Amino acid sequence: MRKALLFVLSLAVALALTSLAREPQFSDSQTYVLFLMFFAIGLWVTEAIPPFSVGLFILAFLAFSLGNPWFNSEPQDIAKYVNTFSSSVIWLMLGGFFLAAALSRTGLDADLLKFTLRVSGATPRRILIGLMSTTMVASMLMSNTATTAMVIAAVMPLLTRLGKQSPFVVAVLVGVPLAAAVGGMGTIIGTPPNILAAGVLEDAGLGVDFLHWMYFGVPLALFLTGVGCLALIKTFLKDNQPLPVESFETGRKDIALDGLRAKRRIVMVVLAVTLLLWMTSSLHHLGVAMVAAIPIVCLTMTSVLDASDIRALPWDTLLLVAGGLSLGLALQDTGLLSHYAQKVIAMKLGKLVVLGVFAFVTMLVSNIMSNTATSTILIPLGMATLPEHRMEIALIIGLSASTAMFLPVSTPPNAIAYSTGLVEQKHFRVGGILIGLLGPAAVIAWVLFLA
Repeated sequence: MRKALLFVLSLAVALALTSLAREPQFSDSQTYVLFLMFFAIGLWVTEAIPPFSVGLFILAFLAFSLGNPWFNSEPQDIAKYVNTFSSSVIWLMLGGFFLAAALSRTGLDADLLKFTLRVSGATPRRILIGLMSTTMVASMLMSNTATTAMVIAAVMPLLTRLGKQSPFVVAVLVGVPLAAAVGGMGTIIGTPPNILAAGVLEDAGLGVDFLHWMYFGVPLALFLTGVGCLALIKTFLKDNQPLPVESFETGRKDIALDGLRAKRRIVMVVLAVTLLLWMTSSLHHLGVAMVAAIPIVCLTMTSVLDASDIRALPWDTLLLVAGGLSLGLALQDTGLLSHYAQKVIAMKLGKLVVLGVFAFVTMLVSNIMSNTATSTILIPLGMATLPEHRMEIALIIGLSASTAMFLPVSTPPNAIAYSTGLVEQKHFRVGGILIGLLGPAAVIAWVLFLA
């Protein structure tokens, strides 16, 4: 009942805002897309329906409203709006999902964590540094949600023994989600906003290859993870007495031993080849989406991943991104973006002011709404507002979307940590305020420095 009411409320607000924002010269297509934008935002904010359902609704609504002569005086060819599910962005994400699933299926992710714990030692500060570093690196290749779940599950026996009152417990449960969120900034496949930004830039003829993105993302991930870790140490880990690290449980008990060693070799070879080709795409001119076919084909043909693994992939995220791409394309093709961009341009704000506004608005909105949905709306608008700096503003918005972590619901990693019951909402403010203020500023400074 509650969700039905939220759905009706979102619809009513969208209709009201469309009525207020619509201008007399707007075409039917512009009016429909304007309403769709407001309605989609409302559904994403209220979560009246699942986020991926909003993506599907966007695809269906665009096909029905823009291509139907009964409802549109100038019907359009709607093929481009429904073909986004087969775009290169989706295939790139899918390749990343296959790699992440293979790492988990063969236990290589857990081995990485075990190695980290052996190297870090037993003192709280070194353990926190090790866990956050591992989380950051893993999140560049795996879903930050999956990475957070893996790391927290591994250390839960120790956290449970120490209890809610332990400052170390709080530091870990705030630090791991923080490192997962900013770690995703490092690569194109690290988080959906990165992929959206790369996809929009590719459509605009300004492609960013895998290695080029790492020039922007990896230093930022290292810097923000380091600053966050230092802040947590100063705040929570004043006592650095050794901990009973024998409580860590990092083994994978669900992995069959038969053929495991061979499968691990296959995964390591496929991972190495895929990453190498991604990072050298400027030399061989194979697109990152084309290279993504390597893990998709090899990991299934060699039986590293079976049908159950494929069914378990986060297909809902692909649907959400496909819908977001369609909405962004519709906003651009109907002229709505250029219309409102001209209004912003008429305000004659400086470039730095515009970049700052978009970066911090992205961070603020991403705290209460999906960062993928936020990027879907703001990246095309930002590019239309600063047409001479499309590369910079797309990168800034995409990267700033990963700096939202003020609330337990701001990111799935935060939600996972909060669900343990060992950390309170107020504890997320330490990282949330620090990264929320420093992150967008650092993103702007670094992108402009490299641009």
